[in-house]
Amino acid sequence: MRCHDAVILGGGPGGSTAAWKLKRAGLDVVVLDKKTFPRDKVCAGWITPKVVDALELDLDDYRTGRVLQSFTGFRTSCLDQDEVETVYGEPVSYGIRRCEFDHYLLQRSGAQLKLGEPLQSLRRENGEWVINESLRAPLLIGAGGHFCPVARHLGARLGSAESVVAAQEIEFAMNERQMQQCRVAQETPELFFCADLKGYGWAVRKGNYLNIGLGREDNHKLSTHVEAFCAFLKQQGKIPHDIPDHFNGHAYLLYAHTPRKIVADGALLIGDAAGLAYPQSGEGILPAIESALLAADVILAAHGDYRLDRLAPYETRLTARFGERKDQATPGAVIEKLKQAIGRRLLTTRWFARHVVLDRWFLHSSLPPLYP
Repeated sequence: MRCHDAVILGGGPGGSTAAWKLKRAGLDVVVLDKKTFPRDKVCAGWITPKVVDALELDLDDYRTGRVLQSFTGFRTSCLDQDEVETVYGEPVSYGIRRCEFDHYLLQRSGAQLKLGEPLQSLRRENGEWVINESLRAPLLIGAGGHFCPVARHLGARLGSAESVVAAQEIEFAMNERQMQQCRVAQETPELFFCADLKGYGWAVRKGNYLNIGLGREDNHKLSTHVEAFCAFLKQQGKIPHDIPDHFNGHAYLLYAHTPRKIVADGALLIGDAAGLAYPQSGEGILPAIESALLAADVILAAHGDYRLDRLAPYETRLTARFGERKDQATPGAVIEKLKQAIGRRLLTTRWFARHVVLDRWFLHSSLPPLYP
């Protein structure tokens, strides 16, 4: 049984970013994932310039043989209200396919990859982790998403005590006829907030690929909401009538209200495993990447001593970057209706759509660089 410096469970953007930074610093890193790559991932599939900068991405290299669709504007609305079009005139985001993006980052990391290998056993022995009786390391990084086994090992009660956001999505290549019928512009993704403001749907076009999905604060009758959303898009003539009917599901936590323990002796959680999705947009890519970089900084500063007190600064840095976690009381019915009425009205104004919904919630324009 070979001993490594670190084992990362999960090969998504968070796991691959942590592996990339630790490997560049000279650590012997292994990434374990139950899936083989490339693999599909439920996600609208776009990245902001902040993601590009954090990853030091060479866009010319990335776009060689891969989808990289520039987005220069957005359409936003509530499902039963007029749309607001916001035009920036320059790329403010890039559409990607997660199957390509995640695979690219994983290959670029330079780490040893053990793909198609699920976690079967995990135990702590003499200050080290023993994984699947074949890997041993003093450090374990949980990057396996909402249902990450490392989170469970640290005490998370998956699916019981946690309030999750649930989403369903499909991405497919359109044929010539479908492309002619699709009125979603390649450079202008469309976002539609639910009437009760408890979620939103999207229609995002990347060349000949169309991505359609919807996420809500709970999974109660989610399929019904998705069906109604697709019917709305078809009735508006925005998408072809013969789209595939098999949608994929995904669940994630919103950072501010995540109760999970994220640091322990020799272990920490990053990305969706730590519940870091932005509460307004549900985006998980940028928080996963930034948490991976922050985790790597703390790990490298620990110089091989991964006791809890040496890894604790990671949680402090997460708080400094993402804010305090806090309990959210359920609002009363009157307050909830008032918030909905005000929110629905604001969504129809161009100023709010651009400066709050897009710039602040989705593009994070005011967020300072992780490394000034």
